[in-house]
Amino acid sequence: MGAGTEPDGSSRSDEEWERFLRESVEGVADSPKEPSARARDVAKRLRAEPGGEAGAWRSHSPARPKRRTGWYVGGLLTALVLLVVALAPERMTDLVTGDEDAGPPASATETDRPTVDEPFRGSPAASWASGAAGISMPEARAVGWMSESEVERALDRSRDFVVRTSLDRAVLRGERPAKAIAQINPHQEDVQDLLGTAFRSPSEDNDPLLLFSRFRPSHSRLVGDVVKTRGGLTYREGERGALQVTADVTFVYPVTRADGGGDEIVRTIVRRELVLNWDDPRKVITEPGTFSIVSYKYDMTNGGCGTPTGYFTPPFGKDREADVTGAEVDPYDRSAPVGQDASSGDGCARASRS
Repeated sequence: MGAGTEPDGSSRSDEEWERFLRESVEGVADSPKEPSARARDVAKRLRAEPGGEAGAWRSHSPARPKRRTGWYVGGLLTALVLLVVALAPERMTDLVTGDEDAGPPASATETDRPTVDEPFRGSPAASWASGAAGISMPEARAVGWMSESEVERALDRSRDFVVRTSLDRAVLRGERPAKAIAQINPHQEDVQDLLGTAFRSPSEDNDPLLLFSRFRPSHSRLVGDVVKTRGGLTYREGERGALQVTADVTFVYPVTRADGGGDEIVRTIVRRELVLNWDDPRKVITEPGTFSIVSYKYDMTNGGCGTPTGYFTPPFGKDREADVTGAEVDPYDRSAPVGQDASSGDGCARASRS
């Protein structure tokens, strides 16, 4: 049987067809180069809405992350398209749009549901890095009053703070984040006031969740030892020559009922933005090895609604339908600033995918 057909209907030999496929994959001297097939419909992006946008402790507004926009036009070689269609048709959408975080097909089946052994199954986070490995670090250079080596050390300590606030297992189980608190400038009175009341009497303005990820042990528990992350640190020179570090990271926490009832797994998704100042001690009252917090924000889905309790309370079973009353958002969309459109409506946002 012939392996291919010419435009005029004549058969192409097996040898010719094999040569055509080989040259399509390996390329020949005058063959066209395959451009990037990445295209993102930024006009339709959805953004996660927090339970209440956290305000800045100071009036300073940090530089917002640049939007990632752009259109690229290109195509795939016909032979490769046919090969992908034949072997993995469900991946065609990802290849054409370039969406690394594309969710499961609309016709997702039981095989896409998370399990204890695979808590990120069917989620874009399945391909993300785990823990601190998903927090990218910039190359250090001298800024303001700090030398290159001092900036590198400050960046490492800034990432330590992010890890201690949102990845430390004891803190996630609801314990007090003592190590993280010790990194904050003790002379920053407004922050110390927040920390002094938030754990005793959580409220909209004084809520530990503004800075720390915590789950009530009697309500829910983490599944496995992995939290998926994506994001990183950036820095610039701030006021009075300070090193200003911005951390923008998304965390995906798979959780289940604390009492072990049922096998339902919910993924709580939290994107945090923290802006920290490593101040010049000659200009600002501070302590060695500590920083001041300039601002904080977070977006959250599947973390619970209602009166602040100081813990994320993921909804299970029928509570999931009653818990979300706001607009549908995509918690994996990192193209817009954290907290944008946070005041667009009341209620908790519904995750379009988790």
